[in-house]
Amino acid sequence: MDRTARLFLVAGAVGGAIAVIAGAFGAHAIANTVTPERLATFKTGAQFQMIHSLALLLVGLSVDRFQSAALRWSGWSFVMGVVLFSGSLYALVLTDTPVLGAIAPFGGLAFISGWLLFAAGAWKSAAITHDEVSSPPQTGS
Repeated sequence: MDRTARLFLVAGAVGGAIAVIAGAFGAHAIANTVTPERLATFKTGAQFQMIHSLALLLVGLSVDRFQSAALRWSGWSFVMGVVLFSGSLYALVLTDTPVLGAIAPFGGLAFISGWLLFAAGAWKSAAITHDEVSSPPQTGS
């Protein structure tokens, strides 16, 4: 298996575990110590982390099969999105530092970039696979 694919699979699995821990932490440990708005912010961070951890698993499987630069960049964009978006929301709530909310939009842009790069990589990979399957083999005469 490709090293980058393995890295994305591990990052997705570990990120998913952390998202579950963060969700449980939000529901049980801080639910009564922060405002409902802050709790919703924390839950949003956990939700986006889980979604993009699953996306990283998909990227890892796709990168291993298709070896696409766009798919690799998609994975790195998802990693950066989780760090910037979810990380800043967790930190905002846990430290009660509202200015950290200004970082989250950069994570959102990384998520959007990741999805668009994934689409581009999937499109290109599907076209290559389709061409390989539908074109008759070239024979030298």
